[in-house]
Amino acid sequence: MNDTLRLAGIVRESIVDGPGIRFVVFCQGCPHKCPGCHNAVTHDFEGGSDCSTEKILAAVDENPLLSGVTFSGGEPACQPEGFLTLAKAVKERKLNIWMYSGYTFEQLMEMGKNSAALKSLLDYVDVLIDGRYVEAARDLTLRFRGSRNQRVIDVPASLRSGEAVIASEY
Repeated sequence: MNDTLRLAGIVRESIVDGPGIRFVVFCQGCPHKCPGCHNAVTHDFEGGSDCSTEKILAAVDENPLLSGVTFSGGEPACQPEGFLTLAKAVKERKLNIWMYSGYTFEQLMEMGKNSAALKSLLDYVDVLIDGRYVEAARDLTLRFRGSRNQRVIDVPASLRSGEAVIASEY
């Protein structure tokens, strides 16, 4: 069990990374390096600092008003073991989990065939914002995402059906 994550930082209260008041964990390291990324500081895998999941959870526990926790980046799929540890503990707290990934749902499912931690992590994610940020498809009117190619995926429904199910309410 991995109880450490490489982080770029956290935001204790966000209203733009999913519905309600959310605790956001920004991991460090991203292979996509999307042009125009609003979080380019997270790209370098050597940047940021290590943080225990226990410390993150202590900060989550400080706020009884949280609706959920959002895993963002960087690329959370590059640290599936640590995020799996965190996800299990977040679910014990009855909070929902949103995850942003530059990979599509289909790519994550394929990658999960070779990574038990990533496959298990997806079992804990409620909503996935998938796909790379595409500057030419930028759309500021979209809720919870930056470009039109990105999808808001209902992960439990998608896992049941075996294909991406769009969360239509977003």
